[in-house]
Amino acid sequence: MAVEGCASTAVLIDTADIPGGGQLHLVCHGEDFEILFDDEQLMGSWDYRSEEALATLAFERLRGTDPRVLIGGLGMGFTLAAARSALPLSGTVVVAELVPKVVTWAAGPLAHIFGDSLADPRVSLEIRDVHDVIVERSARFDAILLDVDNGPDALINLANERLYCSWGLRAAYSALRPGGLLAVWSAYPDRSFADRLQETG
Repeated sequence: MAVEGCASTAVLIDTADIPGGGQLHLVCHGEDFEILFDDEQLMGSWDYRSEEALATLAFERLRGTDPRVLIGGLGMGFTLAAARSALPLSGTVVVAELVPKVVTWAAGPLAHIFGDSLADPRVSLEIRDVHDVIVERSARFDAILLDVDNGPDALINLANERLYCSWGLRAAYSALRPGGLLAVWSAYPDRSFADRLQETG
């Protein structure tokens, strides 16, 4: 589905201010879309296999019929869509999205990508920093899926480092129920991050 007036060359659809500084830009190229942080690409609609894999690999390891899952970052909804496909009927997904306009895009120019994901009664959306959700909810989730920024080794917004530092990982660990898991999207392999995960437990 092409947006009216969206040519094969890049067309800026909308811009959103990020709390704390910086901007997100929604850009289309014919039938494809991308989201940029300032001038750095965060994601594109033409290749979403890794976003889907973040959810599918996590759900392969989950047990029980009513898992409670936290997704950090709404993005273009690909991780959420994959989570919904694997989610039992009695399970729940909480999506934390920092930027309100990303939710507006989901119901507007990206509606054909999102479909009815946000209307699913098993899904709840919180317009807030996923970091705040994590630190406020001890032993609450069976899985935390983080697709924030470009992962721990390729940060565009340095404020997101608090999610991937040792302290942030300990907070995530505390927010998990016994046997829970943390799944993290990363643009590149990151040995130091893997070491921090190992140290956290």
